[in-house]
Amino acid sequence: MIQAKYRDDLPQLGDQLFLTDSGLETWLLFQQGVDLPDFAAFPLLDHEEGRARITGYLRRHALIATEAGLGFVLETPTWRANAGWGEGLGYDAAALAKNNAAAVDLLFKLREEFETASSPFVISGQMGPRADGYTPEASLSADQALDFHKPQIETLADAGADFVSALTMPQTSEAVGIVRAAQATGIPAVISFTLETDGRLPNGETLADAIEAVDDATGAGPAYYMINCAHPTHFEHVVGSGAPALQRVRALRANASTKSHEELDNSTELDDGDPAELAAQYRALREALPQVTILGGCCGTDHRHVEAICLACGA
Repeated sequence: MIQAKYRDDLPQLGDQLFLTDSGLETWLLFQQGVDLPDFAAFPLLDHEEGRARITGYLRRHALIATEAGLGFVLETPTWRANAGWGEGLGYDAAALAKNNAAAVDLLFKLREEFETASSPFVISGQMGPRADGYTPEASLSADQALDFHKPQIETLADAGADFVSALTMPQTSEAVGIVRAAQATGIPAVISFTLETDGRLPNGETLADAIEAVDDATGAGPAYYMINCAHPTHFEHVVGSGAPALQRVRALRANASTKSHEELDNSTELDDGDPAELAAQYRALREALPQVTILGGCCGTDHRHVEAICLACGA
């Protein structure tokens, strides 16, 4: 087991602004022409060319943070690297463990290259739901999720990740199981919910209710919450509601496109929106949620969007 640098004191919980990366999978698929079966990036870790693509992508984002004197959250490309998706891609438990550990090791090298005293680099072991993030009816119960996700969490923790983050969660029970598995492993967890065009989770829950449900079931277990894979126009009315539970949201990774999840799933061309407009929307969101300290992107975004967000919010 490798000693994690920031696990006991996550610096993004302070006042400093942190950036993170953008839409890795859409960048690979639409801008790099990389075939991504099941929208999974982790198989790229199996070969030198794939590792070089991921490293180059993250390096470009890291430079934006260090040049601005901001912190950076390095995310492993392991959103699909669990037993469910892995089996369909031909990965057994040993192969998945190898890839998850290799992903953390890749980020160690980037941290050594870029981290400075004014720009801390925190390593997140990224996870995703067992099924598609837009189909809550296929989600796991809390007990099922604990058993299912714990092997990936343990591997990421043993490899030295500072925390784990579960992105694109469509409902609460699976999120509860992930947090409990992280608690049992001794590593902080972040839960990121995805929202539909009406600002609700895919199962119809409000964001505030979902946060309260996970906190109640886990003793306020998550280090914080995040919103990802939704455009700011889908949830700006939600964050402006003043619900107390929304004070637990500290990170945003929005889509570039205003399209619904169904429309994005059926898209054959990239909708990368307007980076400057998205950055202005982030700035407005931070006025409603001033505790938000981690900013990045999701589907359709790339380093251009993160740079624009940095310029709009960095001051």
